[in-house]
Amino acid sequence: MAIILLISGPNLNMLGTREPEIYGSDTLLECVSDARQAAEDAGHELEDMQSNHEGALIEAIQQARGRCAAIVINPGAFTHTSFAIADALASFDGVKVELHLSNPSSREEWRRTSVVAPYVTGTVAGFGRGGYRLAIDAAVGMIGGAE
Repeated sequence: MAIILLISGPNLNMLGTREPEIYGSDTLLECVSDARQAAEDAGHELEDMQSNHEGALIEAIQQARGRCAAIVINPGAFTHTSFAIADALASFDGVKVELHLSNPSSREEWRRTSVVAPYVTGTVAGFGRGGYRLAIDAAVGMIGGAE
């Protein structure tokens, strides 16, 4: 059994009420529940955390080193701006999956660049709540391939 860490960045605590026309009406709790079920179905444990603070996300990534087999991260707006989160991800040797509810490539120009993308194994974007299960399934597949 491996530990998968699910990290949710800024404003994701507002899911369900924040711009439902873009992000849907599902709450973060529902998305995390789906991710937890996917991890458990594969025989793994899911830990999750959400923060609106960049430093808390960086600390979670650093604390996952040597403890977690994978990180699934929805960095929110930090996707486009946080070289510090990118650096933290670069130092994590496990599987890393970038996750987005919407498809940033189909949105505003400033959302089309991910500074974390070069440091992750892969990206799941545009599948709404279903993306959480897809991202966990992808991480599980990569963990299995690494064992």
